[in-house]
Amino acid sequence: MDGVKRTRLSPEERRAQLIGLGVRMLADRPLEQISVEDIADQAGVSAGLLFHYFASKHDFHLAIVRYTSAEMLAHTAPNPDLEPLEIVRDAMASYVDYVSENRGTYLPLLRGTTSSDPDMREVCEETRAEMVRRVVEHLPSLGIEPTARTELSVRGWIAFVEEATISWLRRPQISRDDLIDLQVSALTAVTLGVEAAAVLPG
Repeated sequence: MDGVKRTRLSPEERRAQLIGLGVRMLADRPLEQISVEDIADQAGVSAGLLFHYFASKHDFHLAIVRYTSAEMLAHTAPNPDLEPLEIVRDAMASYVDYVSENRGTYLPLLRGTTSSDPDMREVCEETRAEMVRRVVEHLPSLGIEPTARTELSVRGWIAFVEEATISWLRRPQISRDDLIDLQVSALTAVTLGVEAAAVLPG
């Protein structure tokens, strides 16, 4: 860390450094307990300088959440070189592995401050919306027509994936591969089930 303190950084590098320190600190404390003073001390800058890069403590916390969400999306991006169903499985495997390896930073954002702060909720909603968009865009390759019904079912499936992963991390009663199989089969069951139900008599 001393080497970091002696390094002169560009404004972009300094901002990225401050966010990175916040993300690391999030691994062992709630977001609301990440103080400007602690971050400034680790970065070797004054607390006042931190507000040159972020309008407020809340703005800094929001930047941490945005970074974490963007990182998760980057790690779970679909691999177009795989077969259709394998794309889904690969994305689920990447999601489970990412959350497992970053549970200290990612889980609090799903279950902690984000549930009560409208700005944080907006970031989480944008993240989920991108996850939904990716899946819906991929449905035709699975032989499923994207409709308002299937899109709604995918949104519900995303919530299922989050809850199932969190529950599994707390109490892993099945293997990682079984969890991924469950998530993949749930997607096809939900989306195909919606389409089948649509043609049943009311």
